[in-house]
Amino acid sequence: MTTQNPKAADLKDISVEEKLRALYEMQSIDAEVDRIKTLRGELPLEVQDLEDEIVGLDTRINNLNTEVSVLGDTITKKKQEIKEADLLIKKYEAQQSNVRNNREFDSISKEIEFQKLEIELCEKRIKEFTVEVSGKKIQIEKSNAVLADKKMDLEAKKSELDAIVSETQLEEDRLNGKSAEYKTKIEERLINAYTRIRSNARNGLAVVTVERDACGGCFNKIPPQRQMDIRTRKKIIVCEYCGRVLVDRYIVDYDSSLEKADVEEADAKPKRRTRKTKE
Repeated sequence: MTTQNPKAADLKDISVEEKLRALYEMQSIDAEVDRIKTLRGELPLEVQDLEDEIVGLDTRINNLNTEVSVLGDTITKKKQEIKEADLLIKKYEAQQSNVRNNREFDSISKEIEFQKLEIELCEKRIKEFTVEVSGKKIQIEKSNAVLADKKMDLEAKKSELDAIVSETQLEEDRLNGKSAEYKTKIEERLINAYTRIRSNARNGLAVVTVERDACGGCFNKIPPQRQMDIRTRKKIIVCEYCGRVLVDRYIVDYDSSLEKADVEEADAKPKRRTRKTKE
């Protein structure tokens, strides 16, 4: 025995016309939410960009500090090597006074010369590393200055964005709540289709009215028979060009929609038929 989803069962009692009306109302609400978000302009993106830049600068400064620390350790190591070489030179010089032949003297002289070369090489490396450390410290100073400016900009942008959001958040929350109410009248597959169309449409419109015999989204002409099907509201009809859901323009004011259509036709025709000619 299979159990039926209560929501699915409830949706069966909702007519296609009511679903179309719910879709259109939901679209109107979501369009208003889009308008509110547009008021915020590029600020959210600018805030995100600044946050990304700050993270990048922090990473760069940390890397530079690490490199300076490594270079500092290397310089300390080279200085230690110089001290050890000096000690060896003194040791070898003391040994030279006690050599027994020229061969031992020459051998010790070569060791002394080698240690002096090691000292020269260490001193050269220390100078190179010191210059490199100075360069990196300058980069750190510049990066810190840029970082401070970026943080100030971020605070200003965030304050501006928070001010705008605080003015519109209550209205946005209210509209989102109403949109959620209309979603309860529509099955999930329609909501998924609606969301997909909205995300792909440049203007965010997934449900549009027929205006001047054309789709209100892509403005392509709609055949008369298809327009009649749309006005009957017996099934969901989408534009064959852009895929948007099509509704007639009286979908919201549904109580007098047929009367309005008849009045429009009546207003257009009698003026031509009742013209009187003077005898």
